[in-house]
Amino acid sequence: MSRLQSKFELLKQQQRKALIPFVTAGDPNPSVTVPLMHALVASGADVIELGVPFSDPMADGPVIQRASERALKHNVGLKDVLQLVADFRSKDNLTPVVLMGYGNPIEAMGWGKFAQRCADVGVDGVLTVDFPPEESHEAFEHLQKHGIDPIFLLAPTTNEARIKLVAKLARGYVYYVSLKGVTGAGNIDLTAITEKMPQLRAHIKLPIGVGFGIRDAQTAQAVAALCDGVVVGSRIVQEIEGSNENQILENVSRLIKEFRTAIDQA
Repeated sequence: MSRLQSKFELLKQQQRKALIPFVTAGDPNPSVTVPLMHALVASGADVIELGVPFSDPMADGPVIQRASERALKHNVGLKDVLQLVADFRSKDNLTPVVLMGYGNPIEAMGWGKFAQRCADVGVDGVLTVDFPPEESHEAFEHLQKHGIDPIFLLAPTTNEARIKLVAKLARGYVYYVSLKGVTGAGNIDLTAITEKMPQLRAHIKLPIGVGFGIRDAQTAQAVAALCDGVVVGSRIVQEIEGSNENQILENVSRLIKEFRTAIDQA
């Protein structure tokens, strides 16, 4: 049983919803990332989405774009991200870690080598934003071979045929993008999520996490009542960006605890 499956089954038994924070590896510099990951877990995170810095993150808004830029100034690439996961695993072998990024760095490394390295360092899932399920056959084969969960995005505009395909291929959980646009953009429409969920649940048996546009604890609580996990990205990265480096862990920990408390009240 994978770490992701184990985590979601435990949460289901506890009647709790997953808190899934996103941070960009290497932001604001590589020395912060592993301590930050441990701080996320200590403050209530269930799964960590670790962003792979990329020069053209097309699905991300300005906040996460700037995070990638800060990491890239330190020359943080995919190999470095994988090493950071290995460093994290030296003290935490339980918390699932999902890499979230774009296809170019993985293609440059090669899917076979990438999947093997993910297995070696303890990556649990991979979400490649610009790889739709129709074009993910090679990636899927390599990830499955090494026990890595392929995670896919669904959106408000996703049709039923695509939902069925994702339901067939996805492992770990499915990430539902709550709004049309990039990360951090717009206001979340709870009514639209409520109306979409029955269509998703009719085909998807995996846990469903919802992200994009979740800016505060109140919204996180409302979203948690509708799904299995809440993904918070831009708000956390914004906290990192606005903090002095020696205050990042404290400030982000406080924020995560606020989200944790709210989600547990859902």
